[in-house]
Amino acid sequence: MKKHASLLKCVAITALLGAIPAYAGTPADTLVMARNIDAISTFDPAQIGEVVTDELILNICDSLVGIDPEDEAGVVPSIAKDWTVSEDGMKITFNLVEDAVFPSGKPVTAKDVAWSLQRVLTLGFGNAATMTEYGFSADTAEADLVAVDDRTFEMNLSRPYPIALILQAIAANRVAAVLDSETLIGEEVDGDLGNKYLTTNSACVGPYALRQWNAGEVVVLEANANYDGPAPQMKRIIIRHVAEAQAQRLLLEQGDIDVARDLGAEDLRDLNANPDIQVVSTPKHQIYYTAFNNGDPRFADDRVRLAFKYLMDYDALADTVMAFLGIPRASVVPLGALGALDKDEGQPFSLDLEKAKALLTEAGYGDGFSARLFIGTLPYTSAIAQHLQANAAKVGIDLKIEQMANAQLFSAFRGREFDTVMLSWQTAVPHAHGMLSRHAVNPDNSLEAALTMFPSWRGAWFSEDFNKRVDEALFEKDEAKQIELYKQIQRDHMQTGPFAYQFQLLDTAALHKTVSTWKWNAFRVYYADIEKG
Repeated sequence: MKKHASLLKCVAITALLGAIPAYAGTPADTLVMARNIDAISTFDPAQIGEVVTDELILNICDSLVGIDPEDEAGVVPSIAKDWTVSEDGMKITFNLVEDAVFPSGKPVTAKDVAWSLQRVLTLGFGNAATMTEYGFSADTAEADLVAVDDRTFEMNLSRPYPIALILQAIAANRVAAVLDSETLIGEEVDGDLGNKYLTTNSACVGPYALRQWNAGEVVVLEANANYDGPAPQMKRIIIRHVAEAQAQRLLLEQGDIDVARDLGAEDLRDLNANPDIQVVSTPKHQIYYTAFNNGDPRFADDRVRLAFKYLMDYDALADTVMAFLGIPRASVVPLGALGALDKDEGQPFSLDLEKAKALLTEAGYGDGFSARLFIGTLPYTSAIAQHLQANAAKVGIDLKIEQMANAQLFSAFRGREFDTVMLSWQTAVPHAHGMLSRHAVNPDNSLEAALTMFPSWRGAWFSEDFNKRVDEALFEKDEAKQIELYKQIQRDHMQTGPFAYQFQLLDTAALHKTVSTWKWNAFRVYYADIEKG
């Protein structure tokens, strides 16, 4: 009865949309997707920190450039039609398209581009780290991010960073989403630069606009009639919050949704044999891991953290609860990234209770200890946590699992209010620096620094040695030497780093046969290209 009640609740939420009735079979011009969206808290590109919201905002707001859908290591024009780089590599000049228009009717100008990027630094939310790690700051934002005229924008660098990385990490990132400065200034509340307004609204140019968000229920995107790019195939995208994998599966099999995004391995196996359903996957630059609060003396010991890496049967999990969903990975740098360790060297650990016990004993915890393990609501999370819990108990560690909504989980992690926590982290670039700059680097470990977009800071872990080595690797001009530097950092990080990495995640979706085109790569799902027929 409980499962049926949950399903009925999922079906009932479409009534909240008024004009959109509940369908057994979805409208031809509308894509209906079931997904766990309880992590969403805002649609402000300066503040978004969740994978699900990142996917949405990249389909709502165009950035300066875009990730190439055919080559995720490259970028393509977007708001910027082209760009040039100065001889000294310290200035990128972007030339903007002429015909982009905001939903307000106002033309997109270089002033909007500069204002949008400066705004990220001025507000100082977590996403400011996307820019500060490459030398930008609120103090120098106006001098570094310049509207030369209506169609020319300049980005001045403080150091000769790799240009390809700047384009991927900043210009194609949500922080470079071009916002309607005039509209947002008009919506300011106490000088917040429109932050409150963007909690539930969008004010940018892109293929879709945010029509509605009911927290924990539904997101509705409407095609932007004034979009300067190719018109989206779907007039409307509806993302329904359905937390239970079984409920998603039933809705998909009944034809009430077109796409299910959070199914478990058993459901995916069954649906893969269903002629009306297609299961598709793409590797993501996203790692699932267990984080430890290094402010706790127990977890501050390298040997305790290392012991946890021997408390999991990675291959058994990969064949069961993580089938279709992830591959074993102990290095924080995902396969496919420049500088990544290969599959075997990047996963040297296996279940070894004797080794784990010996490490704990050496650290002074031979009798074990008790700790809380926070987990979220994704379908595989409970199974992995229970597996770790059972093996930890065999070496004297009592892990008390506490499950919570993803938004609550992220809040606890960002606030350093946890013992251990299981979750994932996704980078926006196919480069070792993308992950290492957040998991091996911590610019300032003080509580006052509040560097919430650095998992290393969240875990209260600081290493001046890793800070220096990651910076050295970033500026190494010889690519072969650079790659070897990155590989050695990964080897050392697996032994003494702050967290225990377990799986590189796959983005897996189950599509109803009515979905004829589904376009994605490791960094984006291209809603505008989705077709039904």
